[in-house]
Amino acid sequence: MESTSQKTPVAYVAQSRLIKALAHPTRLFIVDELAVRERCVCELTAMIGADVSTVSKHLSLLKAAGIVVDEKRGAQVFYRLAMPCVLRFLACAQTLAKENAEALRRAVD
Repeated sequence: MESTSQKTPVAYVAQSRLIKALAHPTRLFIVDELAVRERCVCELTAMIGADVSTVSKHLSLLKAAGIVVDEKRGAQVFYRLAMPCVLRFLACAQTLAKENAEALRRAVD
């Protein structure tokens, strides 16, 4: 494992960009959907219930962070998950969130 002293400021900026790209419920939903299979923008727009420009902005942020990639096929653009390892991070975050919620519930009871 790489020690923190071997990381450069650029590495921290790259990690920060990745985490910021995930820091929105809609983008987390998109990642979950793309973990199942690739989707076109029109499918994601219908699933999310937002306009195309909003969904495209979310996809653009995920793409800039390297989390998804796109492929144009005719008039449609399809997205797929490019960084499947992000799912392990999200599973860890979900476990921690559940544990924190349970601890809070116990404290309130």
